[in-house]
Amino acid sequence: MLRIEGVTRRFGDRTVLDDVSFDVGGGRMTGFVGGNGAGKTTAMRIILGVLAPHAGRVTLDGDPLDTARRAQFGYMPEERGLYPKMRVREQIAYLGRLHGMPKSAAEKSADGLLDRLGLAERRNDKLEDLSLGNQQRAQIAAALVHEPEVLVLDEPFSGLDPMAVEVVLGVLQDAARRGAPVLFSSHQLDIVERLCDDLVVIGDGRILASGSREQLRARYGGSRYELQSAGDVGWLRAEPGVGVVEFDGGYALLEIADRATAQRVLRRAVDDAPVDRFGPVLPTLTEIFREVVR
Repeated sequence: MLRIEGVTRRFGDRTVLDDVSFDVGGGRMTGFVGGNGAGKTTAMRIILGVLAPHAGRVTLDGDPLDTARRAQFGYMPEERGLYPKMRVREQIAYLGRLHGMPKSAAEKSADGLLDRLGLAERRNDKLEDLSLGNQQRAQIAAALVHEPEVLVLDEPFSGLDPMAVEVVLGVLQDAARRGAPVLFSSHQLDIVERLCDDLVVIGDGRILASGSREQLRARYGGSRYELQSAGDVGWLRAEPGVGVVEFDGGYALLEIADRATAQRVLRRAVDDAPVDRFGPVLPTLTEIFREVVR
């Protein structure tokens, strides 16, 4: 497990991270979301040792991180950092060797990743000759070539078309299945919704919410319920403690203030007609994000 504990970082008089703490579990995909300037990239740079915190620490499986341990991390910056004049396969394999891989293993890993990422036919092209989306795929291959112990990705889906997103999702999920903690930031909350096991929301340098998808949906679920009945549920309009948000014959979306009222509504509905569905409406991660950052 990658653990960030009480990390604070300042630039001059400005506090960019303020007592930031969260975990990235092994074998789990953790989405790291927040608005521009929220502190995501600074936190990632501290995890990687590019910046030092003014307070707090980062540990992996309980041990403080040193240079040798961080060398086993995979990192993809938001700004593309590969050499534009270098050929794609040569470059990816070279980066694998910089991480200590033998030449043959680095080349084999590079070939496998380029094949999975749809770049096999472009492996001998210069990076600058690729489209921006394909350059992004090459950047992901560079982060993964050495089979990293931890993976940190800053906006990995930027510039990718929907088909490329699906390909990259599969590659990242494979890395998590091997046991690596995977932390990624993204402004594309629909992708975060599909991909992440856990979510960390940061705003103004502070952690606003964190937990698994299920925990956060339960925590921010609010008071909305759906009812689907075989009968007409118009009687709900007169039911105390119930607000009808949407209504269409046997379907209703309701605001219900408390659990006791919800149980009363369910009993009345069952007595009236067969009930196909009744339960709370869980918010999307986009809705949770909007609620915690407002």
